[in-house]
Amino acid sequence: MHDLQDMIHEVRRYLASMKGLGLDRVVLSDASLRILSRWEDDRSGRAETLEDIQKDLGECRRCKLHEGRRHIVFGKGNPRARLLVVGEGPGFEEDVKGRPFVGPAGQLLTRILKAIHLSREEVYICNIIKCRPPRNRNPEPEEIAQCLPFLKRQIAAIRPALILALGTFAAQTLLETREPISRLRGRFFTYEGVGLMPTYHPAYLLRNPDKKRDTWADVQKLQAAYEKSRSREN
Repeated sequence: MHDLQDMIHEVRRYLASMKGLGLDRVVLSDASLRILSRWEDDRSGRAETLEDIQKDLGECRRCKLHEGRRHIVFGKGNPRARLLVVGEGPGFEEDVKGRPFVGPAGQLLTRILKAIHLSREEVYICNIIKCRPPRNRNPEPEEIAQCLPFLKRQIAAIRPALILALGTFAAQTLLETREPISRLRGRFFTYEGVGLMPTYHPAYLLRNPDKKRDTWADVQKLQAAYEKSRSREN
């Protein structure tokens, strides 16, 4: 995409210089020059990156969660990941370290990914909200509303083939539904053209180990879809 920007810049400069020399074989109006200028300056000429989004997020104070946080937990992993993992929000350990899923639930997530032959470095991990709610309470609608545009931009920047939505808030927010996770899990949905698999959150599995069997069935389906998406590109 940078090559396209450079090309537009050079074409604009060349045509403008030809016009300035009075060459009658260059048919170029002032309006055409303005269009080329807009193309050059238009941000759509360069795909937004995760760095762009994080810079725009800044030291976010858009909702009251900033009052008690230690760190914004933006996300971590491969910026070109085929699989995007979306959780609910940072917990205590994540707030301290500024990275997603680094506590006990994160350790379980690492094992789940390993079971389907993926490492944390291969995927991208983030949350619906970027700051820890006090005492790990559920995120409020206003807090989700302030963070959701940044998550959507992250998804657009990464362009994953698949999304794994962990838990009620991740699944319900992305799918715009109030259906419980117990009914959503194990089925593929579509989010902005991307296949989305909801399953239980690892923190829930730590409290309810009998649900691990269900989650294993879900991620096996995800693994099959992941491998199919790879074979289509190869």
